[in-house]
Amino acid sequence: MPTTYSVYLNFPGTSEEAFNFYKSIFGGEFDGVNRYREMPNNEKIPEDVLDKIMHISLPISKGFTLMATDALETFGQKLKTGNNSYIMLNVDSKEEADRLFNGLSDGGNVEMEMQDSFWGSYFGAFSDKYDVQWMINYEYPQK
Repeated sequence: MPTTYSVYLNFPGTSEEAFNFYKSIFGGEFDGVNRYREMPNNEKIPEDVLDKIMHISLPISKGFTLMATDALETFGQKLKTGNNSYIMLNVDSKEEADRLFNGLSDGGNVEMEMQDSFWGSYFGAFSDKYDVQWMINYEYPQK
């Protein structure tokens, strides 16, 4: 079983903006930020792409890192945002669930408000302002 987990996201040129937003919610520091201008033979890369994000990573908890790139049409990448993936965060308290939900959903689209679920958790789901799908879950202690 892996000891660390990562989610890798593709953005249409907004990785830096999105990750500064995520950093404002989770705190911490970026593990790495690499731009396309750092690539070998970058003289063939258009000037307006050179400062876009080739790779960025932000540890958001022990053993879990959020990573991303700017998937650009310049490189033949066609990004289609969809609802086929969520980032699921299991937290240690209702207060932490509410803090993350309220921060990350700001400017986004709430699918399900934080609420007690029929399966015994405190749960909510939404897409943030960058169309990334999130689920926040707090499992009540077993009696």
